Amino acid sequence: MSADTEPGAPARLSLFRALARLIPYAQKDFPRILLGAVSALGASIVALLIPTALEWIVDGPIASGATRAVVWGALAVLGLGLLEAGLVWMRRWLILAPATAIEYNLRQKFYNRLQKLPIEFHDRWQGGQLLSRMMQDLNVIRRWLAFGLIMLVVNLLTVIIGSVMLFQWHWALGTIFVVSGIPLWISAVRFERTYGRLARMSQDQQGDLATSVEQSVHGIRVLKAFGRGGHALKNFREQAETLRGTEMRKASAVARVDFILVLMPELAFAVSLATGIWLASQGQLDIAQLLAFFAMATILRWPIESIGFLFSFLLDARTATDRVWEVFDSVDTITDPENPVSIADPRGALAFEGAHFRYQDAREHESDLLDGIDLTLEPGETMALVGLTGSGKTTLTTLPTRLYDVTGGRVTLDGVDVRDLKLVELRTHIATAFEDATLFSASVRENVLLGRDDLDIASDEAERVMNEALDVAQAAFVHELPDGADTMIGEEGMSLSGGQRQRLALARAVAARPKVIVMDDPLSALDVNTEEKVQAELRRVLAGTTALVVAHRPSTVALADRVALLQGGRVVEVGTHSELMARSADYRSVLSSFEDEEREDSAHRTDPTSAIEIIQEADR
Repeated sequence: MSADTEPGAPARLSLFRALARLIPYAQKDFPRILLGAVSALGASIVALLIPTALEWIVDGPIASGATRAVVWGALAVLGLGLLEAGLVWMRRWLILAPATAIEYNLRQKFYNRLQKLPIEFHDRWQGGQLLSRMMQDLNVIRRWLAFGLIMLVVNLLTVIIGSVMLFQWHWALGTIFVVSGIPLWISAVRFERTYGRLARMSQDQQGDLATSVEQSVHGIRVLKAFGRGGHALKNFREQAETLRGTEMRKASAVARVDFILVLMPELAFAVSLATGIWLASQGQLDIAQLLAFFAMATILRWPIESIGFLFSFLLDARTATDRVWEVFDSVDTITDPENPVSIADPRGALAFEGAHFRYQDAREHESDLLDGIDLTLEPGETMALVGLTGSGKTTLTTLPTRLYDVTGGRVTLDGVDVRDLKLVELRTHIATAFEDATLFSASVRENVLLGRDDLDIASDEAERVMNEALDVAQAAFVHELPDGADTMIGEEGMSLSGGQRQRLALARAVAARPKVIVMDDPLSALDVNTEEKVQAELRRVLAGTTALVVAHRPSTVALADRVALLQGGRVVEVGTHSELMARSADYRSVLSSFEDEEREDSAHRTDPTSAIEIIQEADR
């Protein structure tokens, strides 16, 4: 979603209050930044001294014909030029390191913030919007700190100092130059209102465009399979054209203010020239003073003309800061408790006690998605959770590890509310294997051992844990990859098949050695025979581990100690498979739907035995 539609967004701060939020990140480097600003100001002041030197040369050596003195005067001007260049170099040297350090620290904090913010935040925000803030906006802030901020301040001071110095030659010429600046300030106020809005619009649209690219890349197989590349291109072109239109409006706003910034000095030059010639004819101004005046005015042209660009840069930086702080200011609702409790030796008893949950964007009249869940898993027990699509099974699996927090009731581990445990400890005791097996662009080894930061990834113990987890997940294919477990897999593991990705994701959960494992149908891409082998290995390796398994297959249900039936956001039946088959028509109906799905998905199987019969045989 675009940030300008973000619900509950804070009121827009004033320009200086918004940019003042960067101060804490610049405090450590403030001395170097200040010295850089002083160097830049020194360079400008040196440049302003050159007209005075020229006046002395023309009025003195040239007028008197003292050739040697002219040479010394030229060397003095050269010296001033070299000093100015040296101060400019010093400004760049002093500012570069602090600016990049500030960008680095902000980027670190931004990434850390993204990791800590709850899933509910990521559900609402587009990936492209977050990526554009992380990369583009922080880069804008860095460039503004390194160049825009200092040069805006220095150029404004240069214009003020230079304008005052113009009065030393004649008050009338100085007044003309100062009065010509009044339209510039009026234009700047109008420019801020227009450009600030367009800058925000443009940066949001760039985030939307980045999201489109991200979605197209991730969904390239679907687009190709359905021949919808042209449709995706059409949507992208429309978004790109919208962004282009906004950029053109920004450019028009800058062009208008630049027109005033260039026109007014030119008019001031013309009027000053006419006035200066008249004053010279009246004997109130000599040629050396007139030359010095126009030399000074020429030096002031760049600072004046740059104000439009630098002011637009200022507004871009302000918008970038606003967008970054929208993430920083987002409320983290999943946090560690103030007085955490620790479970030294967890048994693995997991319980849902009157647990309620509703998504933040649910309508007021809608009932809770989970409407009072009461369910207890004994230590070491495997509980299968079944229910029709939309009954809330997947949502229920997100509550034990606090991916979402209950909105009513509680979830407990060994009788302790999971909200009373530190997140790190909680997620050490409870691991989750998702149906959507997300892998990272890293080696197989790094993906499998993701949850074992207590192990040296290159150690023999890590190798043993990884191999055992791969054996449990029936992932022998890893050893056939080009570099074995060190093979780098593509983004999100898309270089692997769906079944291979699921087996690696399951191996990752197994390698974490949790006391409770929550599995949201993590074996849906496996055939029944492989699934049975995996389940058997899971029982062997995770003996004593409590398991809550969302089941979409009859074969999965058969391997559970007990089964819970979820309907209408509540657990309506709990028992063994045989007990539920005997007493619950709703349970038989759900199993029949599983059987239909199993038959459709596995039409290639030669075994005519129905899925229900397989379960019944397993129970015997």
